[in-house]
Amino acid sequence: MPMNNQVVLVTGAAGNLGRAVAQVFAARGARLALVGRQVERLASTFGPETDGQRFVAADLLDAQDAQAAADAVLERFGRIDVLCNLAGGFRMGTPVHATEAHTWDAMFGLNMRTMLNMAQAVVPVMQQQGGGRIVNVGAFAAQRGLANMGAYIASKSAVIRLTESMAAELRSQRINVNCVLPTIIDTPENRADMPDADPAQWVAPADLAEVIAFLASPAARAVHGAALPVTGLS
Repeated sequence: MPMNNQVVLVTGAAGNLGRAVAQVFAARGARLALVGRQVERLASTFGPETDGQRFVAADLLDAQDAQAAADAVLERFGRIDVLCNLAGGFRMGTPVHATEAHTWDAMFGLNMRTMLNMAQAVVPVMQQQGGGRIVNVGAFAAQRGLANMGAYIASKSAVIRLTESMAAELRSQRINVNCVLPTIIDTPENRADMPDADPAQWVAPADLAEVIAFLASPAARAVHGAALPVTGLS
């Protein structure tokens, strides 16, 4: 569906999924606020800034930085219609009892805290303007516990539960909050890390981006608190 001139804020924009999401929204006529750690990397990924494309550098682990990012978007565009929380990270390999504190901190920081900091900065904006849409990224694996993935699964499970809680709190204010639950995303990094796997069974970033764009569109106005599995073509 067209999203002419709607303002879409995308975190983790310079990553593989961020690039795909930005392309989908740009094709629908949205104005983009692309958030990443470094403006230089955003510029190398998306080219120069334009009237409809703004780069914002922020450390989203810092609540003040997240607030400053939202303020910069408001100063440039005057509103925020859609928030796509794509920033995150992945680690696995140790059982729960042997997982070190820095891994727990990293997983909850990258996957949950970045989302929460942006929600705290953006939700008041959406409340004031009378509505908006938020799409978070959970994980298909986070629906149940798995060996040697405790910190990652716990952090992504928190994303799902927070999505549901926010949806219950905000639906009466015309703010839709939903999340996607992808399996392995087909990226160059995942192909390098798993050379014996079959990427045809994975989720293409462009396909996941289309699902995110649907949840961010008026077509999903009746969807609240969904955790939507996205598991690939096969």
